Amino acid sequence: MGKGSRPKPERLAEKLRDIRLALGLSQPEMHRQLGLEDEVEYTNISKYELGRNEPPLTTLLRYARIAGVHLEDIVDDELDLPEKLPGNVKYKGIRSKSLFRRRR
Repeated sequence: MGKGSRPKPERLAEKLRDIRLALGLSQPEMHRQLGLEDEVEYTNISKYELGRNEPPLTTLLRYARIAGVHLEDIVDDELDLPEKLPGNVKYKGIRSKSLFRRRR
């Protein structure tokens, strides 16, 4: 491990795929739901699910909000996702999906 690197959650890719499938979304649909159209190609969803790339923290937070789970549920290998998604975590104070758009 190089200086400044951190351990990668071993189950992250599996959980991201499980979230998408539980929500009944295709990879392009998940890309749209995450609001990533202007940031990355939809093929990044596949790379995240295969463990080839690790999504940025802001993208993981978007996954958590869409899935109705705590971010900890996604990144902690010792925790399982809820059996039913979306979960029951309600994020209060979220204004709108435009909050995720990159400011220009």
